[in-house]
Amino acid sequence: MTYEDIVKANATIKMTDVGRGKEYAEVPQRVKAFRMLHPNGSLTSEIISCEAGVVIIKATACDENGNILGTGHAYEKEGNGFINKTSYIENCETSAWGRALAACGIIGGNENEAGSIASAEEVMNAQKQQLKMSEDEKKAKLKSLLEETQSDVPLFLAWCEKRFQRKVESVDILLDRELDEAIKKVNSKKEKK
Repeated sequence: MTYEDIVKANATIKMTDVGRGKEYAEVPQRVKAFRMLHPNGSLTSEIISCEAGVVIIKATACDENGNILGTGHAYEKEGNGFINKTSYIENCETSAWGRALAACGIIGGNENEAGSIASAEEVMNAQKQQLKMSEDEKKAKLKSLLEETQSDVPLFLAWCEKRFQRKVESVDILLDRELDEAIKKVNSKKEKK
């Protein structure tokens, strides 16, 4: 196999835009390109650790003769996101395969605009986690503001129900945009004091 073979295989990979104008290869696209280069090669995975809802998997890509072409590791937490509620081990294995294939040079893109080691799935998962963290931070900020302003929490939750037209039993069930609006509401009370 030559460098030119890898370039040709990468050119067949359909890239996925995950936002901000950056495109990444999805793992199934990398597997397809690997099979073009090594129809009888192998992708194996090994659970390095699986304790307390956290799994670490090592994946290995080998050619037809069993020579290791690349390895990759991944880490996932059970329940961390929708898919990981039931399939965190499978999700971790897919990420490890993507990284092992990237180590083989299978990253997608063309020779001038190569893809990334991270797969589209990994980047989208990271973006979701960043959004979740920001929601958690907003909830903590709102709770702090409510304490700081000595707000009547039941009265505030009644305002939320009226404003958002749904049952709101606690700050924890507010959604991202609702949190933004709720924080503004409490901040305006703080500024009036």
